[in-house]
Amino acid sequence: MKYVNYSVVFQEIPDEVSLAINISNCPNNCVECHSAYLKDNIGLLLDKTAIDKLMNKYKKDVTCFCFMGGDAEPDMVCELSKYIKDNFEGIKTAWYSGKEEIYDKYKNGTFDYIKVGPYLKGFGPLNEKTTNQRLYKINGDAKEDITYKFWKHGK
Repeated sequence: MKYVNYSVVFQEIPDEVSLAINISNCPNNCVECHSAYLKDNIGLLLDKTAIDKLMNKYKKDVTCFCFMGGDAEPDMVCELSKYIKDNFEGIKTAWYSGKEEIYDKYKNGTFDYIKVGPYLKGFGPLNEKTTNQRLYKINGDAKEDITYKFWKHGK
């Protein structure tokens, strides 16, 4: 699995400062993709060594590590998320998958947040009530839909 770039962001996950990693080799082929360059298998290897380097640089500045993509290798995304949770105390993990549904093989405790759904221009982004995307807060077996926290006028 490879990543192309990353940014420290404030709006991907509510109340978190996230290190958002853009993963390449996306298999979803979304019609209105805003990051079409991520369809190609390009970038640097995202493995435990790369995670260590990134986290050692940013762990004092962020509260969440957010995988943006990775749908081509969901088991690897799960493995790396678990690695982060086991090795960087207090860091939450999130995954934005362009798939319609949550990956059914993720293990409880692997992620704190999972966002699903391709961006479809006609439905708007996550901060519109018409969005097709959903953001879930994961707590054990429970998955709470917290998409409304993004909506411009609340619930």
